[in-house]
Amino acid sequence: MDGLLFDTEALYLDAAMAAAIDHGIEMPVELYLGTVGLTGDAARELVCGHFGPDFDFDGYWKTADLKFGLLAETGLRLKPGAVELLDILAGRGLPRAIATSSSPGKVCHHLDAHGLHGRFDAIVARGDYARGKPAPDPFLKAAERLGVAPETCVALEDSHNGVRAASAAGMMTVMVPDLLEPTAEIRGLCAHVAADLHDVGSLISAMLDRAEPGRRR
Repeated sequence: MDGLLFDTEALYLDAAMAAAIDHGIEMPVELYLGTVGLTGDAARELVCGHFGPDFDFDGYWKTADLKFGLLAETGLRLKPGAVELLDILAGRGLPRAIATSSSPGKVCHHLDAHGLHGRFDAIVARGDYARGKPAPDPFLKAAERLGVAPETCVALEDSHNGVRAASAAGMMTVMVPDLLEPTAEIRGLCAHVAADLHDVGSLISAMLDRAEPGRRR
């Protein structure tokens, strides 16, 4: 969701850097980017591995989250092509789900802010699965709630950990890079690396047209 449907990852980065100043630390950008797509526990392990076990991760993360909330009040924007892609999927009768590491409350807030809550058939958020990304659990749970086999799904991701999770779930994985560019490893796990969500819409339309040539739209 973050960095894919909503242009939030840059806001999170700014919030994380500002929170680091408040806590008297220097947060390497590379370290923060390594937390993208991770659950809170996994992010804690990564950050405390850098700053040491006595680092007040919970206090730092709370400060960053508060700063993000302030930034999001005026800066929460949809990624280009998001609405158009949802229109394409709905027009084709394809079920849609969100599989995210964000909290249910944050998911609802972001969707409601843009009137998108009714555009998804299932929402899988933090607390709905045993293991977070890069484990496949969020995507497997999303497929289960949609009532479809994972191997019939197309998974869209902007993070490396998300790509790893979707690929491990056996889904056709498409990366739409945001803050993180794909590495050789990540490219190897993807069926396609898209320029943006407009590109994804064209890709899916072309796939469906090839599969059902009589249903071109």
